[in-house]
Amino acid sequence: MRRRDLIAILGGVITILPDIGQAQPAKRVPRIAILWHAANAEEEGPYLEAVRQGLKDLGYAEGHTITLEHRFPNEEPERFRAMATELASMKPDVLLAAGLSASIAAKNATTTVPVVFMVVPDPIGSNLVESLARPAGNVTGLTNFVGQLSAKRLEYLKETIPGLSRVGLLINPNVQITRRYIEESEAAAATLRLTIRLAEVRSVAELEPAFDAMVKARVQAVSVNADGLFFQGRASVAKLALTRRLPTCVYSRETLEAGALISYGPDHRAIFRRAAAYVDKILRGAKPSELPVEQPTKFEFLVNLKTAKALGLTIPQSLLIRAEQAFD
Repeated sequence: MRRRDLIAILGGVITILPDIGQAQPAKRVPRIAILWHAANAEEEGPYLEAVRQGLKDLGYAEGHTITLEHRFPNEEPERFRAMATELASMKPDVLLAAGLSASIAAKNATTTVPVVFMVVPDPIGSNLVESLARPAGNVTGLTNFVGQLSAKRLEYLKETIPGLSRVGLLINPNVQITRRYIEESEAAAATLRLTIRLAEVRSVAELEPAFDAMVKARVQAVSVNADGLFFQGRASVAKLALTRRLPTCVYSRETLEAGALISYGPDHRAIFRRAAAYVDKILRGAKPSELPVEQPTKFEFLVNLKTAKALGLTIPQSLLIRAEQAFD
């Protein structure tokens, strides 16, 4: 072959190569849909940031290697259903659901999109999964419940308040797990020689009348179990309890930081961070049915010394020694 012909051929190859490079499709960025339970990102702040941090720890960069699509139903049943349907219709790679109501709505909205629930108290009793070890279907996730948490909160209140005999139990009757909370609390109350008074709350607007009713019933303290409604209204719960001088035991660091007296429960931020690991596994090809439901293993007893001072209470040294942290 003559030198002039070879140069012509090579030149043709050189001009073709850039076109081949330009024709390659851009790499698809996974989309993660998240159905929350509160009204906005600010209300969900601690947990939203925990999810983001969990993804970041695994090497995902929001807006670059992963996209998050958020919806905030404000604890309104119809909005849960509508927003779950909307998110499922986008066909995301994973649909995360925060809390029981969001998780039920997500499961009802799709049988094909992988659903990962977060901080659901009773996933078997709520018919989200068949078992913790073998979830089956397209749903798995992380629970925030093990037995006797309700009983333990009453024990801590009993140790904290001298002469305690009547405790108000703040409950949301719209949530299925509430019956189990009541049963556990009443069983523990019998052992601890306490009387339980139920205070039903279906919305944040009903918190004040509920506290007034507990004052009228002469309760001496309040126990609050895990529920999205009480997370959303955590600041109101703390304020109402303080103004009515009712020592309150809540269920998480976040609800304690709002101003409650003591709390006992799992590390909820850790659960939300851990949800990122489920997302990662699904994006790498795992099926929800192959991922067992994870239960919490770490529990925190926390004390708010500032609230204790405002209530005129002295926390026994025996409790302070057992506290994971005491907030000044």
